Amino acid sequence: MRFIHSPAYCRSLPFALYMLVLAGESGVAFLTDHGWIAVFDTRWLYPLRILAAGAGLVYCWRHYRELDGIGRLSLRDWALALGCGVIVFLLWINLDQPWASLGASSGFKPIDASGRLDMPLVVMRIAGAALIVPVIEELFWRSFIMRWIKDKDFLSVSPRAVGMSAFVISAALFASEHTLLLAGLLAGLVYGALYMYTARLWVPIIAHAVTNGVLGFWVVNTGHWEFW
Repeated sequence: MRFIHSPAYCRSLPFALYMLVLAGESGVAFLTDHGWIAVFDTRWLYPLRILAAGAGLVYCWRHYRELDGIGRLSLRDWALALGCGVIVFLLWINLDQPWASLGASSGFKPIDASGRLDMPLVVMRIAGAALIVPVIEELFWRSFIMRWIKDKDFLSVSPRAVGMSAFVISAALFASEHTLLLAGLLAGLVYGALYMYTARLWVPIIAHAVTNGVLGFWVVNTGHWEFW
């Protein structure tokens, strides 16, 4: 029981559940493509991914002391978060060259059989990417991994004392989970720098949410599904 409520476990669980369902989606897609199971629209597994991660957040929420006090963010904090979120979005859509990527992505295409937008899929995707993903990823990569690299007793590490090695390594690890490798690296550096500079995890969470939210609306309006 002590392990189940350990700081590392609580900051890893929502992210791990998200990645576990994502791996399951890939498995179902593989089986469907090879005709081993009935044709199944794997896009509808995305809500399961978000629900699993959300359940992990709810279960562990009382242990996230770094998420206390969002109301104490200053205007400067909000301005930094909003501005950096937009900057990362602009970097993201302009760094999709093959040399800066880990292969190509077919993306998430919320189009129905008639060629029209499937609005439930659109809303589901944007809401999950903007409201759940930033929280689980910043808890895992910035609050946990970045500080853990500095000291295994990571809760004792002030974000401002993380150091350059942990800052860069955690950003590189964050980048490795994204197809757009260079864009992911720069995003990790920006979000990590925000956490170190402000010492408030809500600042990179909000920046991350802005990036994902703006990206979602841009993708839907331009049809660049490969960015999803």
